Amino acid sequence: MDERNRTVQLSAAQAAARLDVKLETLYAYVSRGLLVRRRTAEGSQFDPMEVERFAQKRRRSASRHAARLEASEGSPLMVIETEIALIEDDDLYFRGVRAVELAASMTFESAAAFVLTGEHRSGLRFQADASSVASARAVLDAMPAEAGIRDLLQVAVTVFGASDSLRATAEPPAVWLVAPDLLGGLVDSLPSAIGEGSEAGSLAERLWHKLSPLPPTVARTGLVDAALILLIEHDLAVSTLAARAAASARATPYGVVATGLAALDSALHGRSSRACRRLIDGVVRGERPEQALAEMMRDSEHGLPGFGHPLYSGWDPRARYLLERLEDSSASDPVARAVREIVEIVERRTGLHPNVDLALAAISTAGGMRPTAAEGIFGIARTVGWLAHAAEEYSQEPMRLRPTGRYVGS
Repeated sequence: MDERNRTVQLSAAQAAARLDVKLETLYAYVSRGLLVRRRTAEGSQFDPMEVERFAQKRRRSASRHAARLEASEGSPLMVIETEIALIEDDDLYFRGVRAVELAASMTFESAAAFVLTGEHRSGLRFQADASSVASARAVLDAMPAEAGIRDLLQVAVTVFGASDSLRATAEPPAVWLVAPDLLGGLVDSLPSAIGEGSEAGSLAERLWHKLSPLPPTVARTGLVDAALILLIEHDLAVSTLAARAAASARATPYGVVATGLAALDSALHGRSSRACRRLIDGVVRGERPEQALAEMMRDSEHGLPGFGHPLYSGWDPRARYLLERLEDSSASDPVARAVREIVEIVERRTGLHPNVDLALAAISTAGGMRPTAAEGIFGIARTVGWLAHAAEEYSQEPMRLRPTGRYVGS
């Protein structure tokens, strides 16, 4: 077989690490016919897609076991009542309205106002004070060239907080007063991908100029607008829990967002789209999808990024909506074709469906955006959710999200 066409295999050690088991357990699976190994001169090798499918089966079994334990022993670690987001019947709702309906009918500004206040508002413009934007730009200009979009947002939110003399206010009304200026400022302070950025237009249009050198079109900025809306909130994700805990200690709205952005800098949360983008880029360049998938899984310590979600039994509704819009706007585009091929193989071989990380990677790749653009879209969008949770938490007793540790050392 031509070495270039041979699908990358996992070694026994890599397969065991992926399943989080000892080598003895891995070979026990082989002897029971649960996994197939291929003997080579280099040692036992395993099909990465088969290993991933088996890993998913083990995870589902573990989840069912955990659910039984929870039912018999009491409530989960933490339950927080909220009126912001609901995930039910494989769908996502913001304040009782399907998120995809908001994405199809609203601008990001209107959807953000709805999530933050519960009211429908139109004609909104999110833009910060020019002097605050100038201060943030001066600081961001000094950042290392390797800094990603999330890194820039992390620094910018600190600058905007320092520029606000009333930043210590930790009351629900303060959130709406801060949100429009902060969101607009975060976007406008980013360096432009085309040299001379535009501060006119909607927030999605302005963000486009920061992320891509390609000219904006209605279809392109519409996709960014929809992605921003769909990523506003998603129950108590890791970054949201961190942000809400900060709000419980009465961190300022700026401190809450900074906390969320810090937690977003994680391989299993905000950075998941990076591997997806490398996968799509490889297939677009002509690499066989099977080969690209195998290489990604070999290099990943956390399974198959971009596919599967513990809160959905099938497709992530956000991914379905965004990928369908991308397909409608550019069905013959190499990126759309690459994504179709990747999704077909993964669904057939593992039964897993795309999640929003794959959709974000597809949008950023098709748009010729910066490598970390997807993380920037995620961070700006989720800023709305973090602020909405801050407003809810400010109305509760302070420090209520301070758990007690149980010492188990010697």
